[in-house]
Amino acid sequence: MNEGKIIVGLDIGTTKVACIVGRKTENNKIEILGYGKTVSTGVKRGVVTNIFETVDAIKHAVQQASDQSGVEINRVSVGIAGSHIKSLQHRGVLMRDNRETEITEAELEELRNDTYKINMMPGEEIIDIIRQDTYVDGEQANNPVGMLGSKIEANFHVIIGQTSAAKNIVKCIENAGLAMDYMILEPIASAQAVLDEEEKEAGVVLVDIGGGTTDIAIFKENKIQHTAVIPFGGNIITEDICAGCSIIRHYAEEVKVKFGSALAEKNRDDEVVSIPGIKGHAAKEISFKNLASIIQSRLEEIFELVNMEIQKARSDNKLIAGIVLTGGGAMMKHIQQLAEFSTGMEVRIGHPDEHLAQGTPKDMVNPMYSTGIGLVIETLGRMDHDERLRLAQKAKEDEKKMKKQLVETVEIETSVEGKTEDDEDFGFGKKIITRLSELFKPDNIK
Repeated sequence: MNEGKIIVGLDIGTTKVACIVGRKTENNKIEILGYGKTVSTGVKRGVVTNIFETVDAIKHAVQQASDQSGVEINRVSVGIAGSHIKSLQHRGVLMRDNRETEITEAELEELRNDTYKINMMPGEEIIDIIRQDTYVDGEQANNPVGMLGSKIEANFHVIIGQTSAAKNIVKCIENAGLAMDYMILEPIASAQAVLDEEEKEAGVVLVDIGGGTTDIAIFKENKIQHTAVIPFGGNIITEDICAGCSIIRHYAEEVKVKFGSALAEKNRDDEVVSIPGIKGHAAKEISFKNLASIIQSRLEEIFELVNMEIQKARSDNKLIAGIVLTGGGAMMKHIQQLAEFSTGMEVRIGHPDEHLAQGTPKDMVNPMYSTGIGLVIETLGRMDHDERLRLAQKAKEDEKKMKKQLVETVEIETSVEGKTEDDEDFGFGKKIITRLSELFKPDNIK
């Protein structure tokens, strides 16, 4: 489904706005047609704080991606994050009218949509609902479509956020002259780009360290178990360097990227970098070891919060695949070793190359683009689901029309024959059975 359809993912981050244009190839890989990136100044910790600056950044990134891909961009799927994001578990139940008919995709969607009726706190709304386990008459069923039963139950992972934060994202998209396909939680998107099915089955923690937030998604048995957003990311490390080394932000970011390390013990005392002074002041020397100490201290705090989220999910002893780090912060030197020491789990760095087609530009296979590429992948999956749902609903409507036409035809034929009342009842029923038999002959079923 949707092979060759062009999808655009828009990652509105704290440090950058990235626009990725991609499409699915015939072997189910993602071909990147073009991308654009610009500095983000209107977003703080994942939340829009300046509409005008954010709209301007979106326009620049979209224009770059459009020029590079040769595609006119009108619609995008956008990510959402921020410390306001939280999640909860909900169980839904649907009693069926007829247990002898097959369960349809439309019934599962009805069960999911019922979850939107749960009560929210003032100012909050449901961002997304993800189905986890499904049961038919008490027995677990991975895919109940086509099964028979009288009761469907399902566990849902419900993602909740501030209404104002979501609406401000939508407003930015609209003011940039675009329409929105889907709003997707950023760690869900990132997970699609860097995790494989074996990891999701075994149990894995996705940790996306961005500029303003650290996003977490925990998977087990191929199902999302827990999501969270920590309000700390790479930017707070830069602020720590500003304060700890008494240098301006521009230089703090530069030394962090070029000379930073997550482990102080990996640096020597005599390794230093010279930073120009402000307005004639003498240059300042910063030791690599001191710089790494500042970075390590903040990263240890972030990983401590990651551990707390793992404990909330009650999955600390079941996550065989360990932790996958991605996002711009995952590029920090020695961060893998620090994460393993802080969490006691195996850690790898996740690059978004799991689903990319051959020939993808090397600079795109970078953890900082995991969310943008994941938005393209997740959008394709949701479009496939929506298409299956549309076809299922159409088939149901066609069946209703067919039955109605059949009943009307038999009623007309019966009345014309002028039978007695008893004969009419018998004849009507007989004609219904005969026509249904003819209609559902193997040769007539397509």
